[in-house]
Amino acid sequence: MVKDCCKKDTEPKTADSSVKDENNIEEVGKDYNLVMLGLLIVLGALLVYNQLQINSFGDQISKLGSGSLSLASTSSATSSSSKSATLSESVVPTGTPEVYGSELGVSYDDVSPQDQQKANAAITKLGQLDQTIELEGDNLDRYISIVSQISCEYCCGADSIIFSSGKPACGCAHSYAMRGLAKYLIKDHGSEFTDDEILEELGKWKTLFFPGQITAKAKILKEQGIELNYINLASNKYRDIEKGASGSGMVGGC
Repeated sequence: MVKDCCKKDTEPKTADSSVKDENNIEEVGKDYNLVMLGLLIVLGALLVYNQLQINSFGDQISKLGSGSLSLASTSSATSSSSKSATLSESVVPTGTPEVYGSELGVSYDDVSPQDQQKANAAITKLGQLDQTIELEGDNLDRYISIVSQISCEYCCGADSIIFSSGKPACGCAHSYAMRGLAKYLIKDHGSEFTDDEILEELGKWKTLFFPGQITAKAKILKEQGIELNYINLASNKYRDIEKGASGSGMVGGC
């Protein structure tokens, strides 16, 4: 009888063979889980990295927007959304003042070291208001309260640009300009400006008159962690805090 050598082995698998198959399946499952775990770890790391990048970018944008406290008026004139100035890159205001700039025909840009003649013309225009406007009653009381808080110390040594009676205490052109502007704002726009906002406007012009000194003062205030605004910079609140610091230069005649 011829043996059929091509006959397939049809014997059933043994128990050992089934166990091996199950073990192989378990090993494949473990490998799959490890791969998935690795992918999840990598994905998590990427998400954390991307979030850190987004936060870092946001911080940079915030710094560019707010400018921390280096030294420019973000309220420079007509683009200002608030009369209360927040300062960033340069303390010197620019542009046209809101409300009164177009009425009086003056701009912060009129006063600069590059054009003393134009600066003197703007200072004279504001100064004439001091000689033509007379205040009385509550308006006079308000005027004295506001203007007694600011001086022209870089030009004269008076404690304030007015006496307690409201009469001029300093005869320089800068003082005339600040007094004139205060009178005008109280008389014509008293309900639109608070006392501090009027004082801030005087401070802006004083900054234009003495950019070197006020810039030096701003650096000292910043170093001491004091907020940079025009009341702190130009009123008597921190007068002489910059004594000994470099910074000079006056715009407009005294």
